[in-house]
Amino acid sequence: MIKILFICHGSNVIVNKPKIITDGYYKDFGYGFYCTNFEKQAKRWALTKKNNHIVNVYSYTENLGLNCKVFEQMSDEWLDFVVSSRRGITHTYDIVEGPMADDTIWNYVDDFARGLISRTAFWELVKFKYPTHQIVFLYRRSFKMSFISKEL
Repeated sequence: MIKILFICHGSNVIVNKPKIITDGYYKDFGYGFYCTNFEKQAKRWALTKKNNHIVNVYSYTENLGLNCKVFEQMSDEWLDFVVSSRRGITHTYDIVEGPMADDTIWNYVDDFARGLISRTAFWELVKFKYPTHQIVFLYRRSFKMSFISKEL
């Protein structure tokens, strides 16, 4: 069954037509257009921007023909994927969805990647964090979303 999702993107500008960002810092799931289904999280993203604070809302119709990877929760597979993506190692997914390594969690991911803490220590440090969500659209053909509104 095809789903229609409502997703948000926190920014300082209205983004009517999302673009894939292919430069700058490496992100959790690679370069792309990042959204979330948690409005509160999109507001946090928007508030980190200078000047304006805008939450762009989109409807996205799921495309079953895309190569998608979904991490239901943080796991060893998720951790290894984030470490690889943050190191600039590419993958072939069109869309990746799952928990976010926010600034606090990223520090632990970085410590793990550099061998400063063990995998066991990583899981102990992150187990009481609030839930997060991100979905990244990585290729032009995955963009079948409609701009609905802005708020904040």
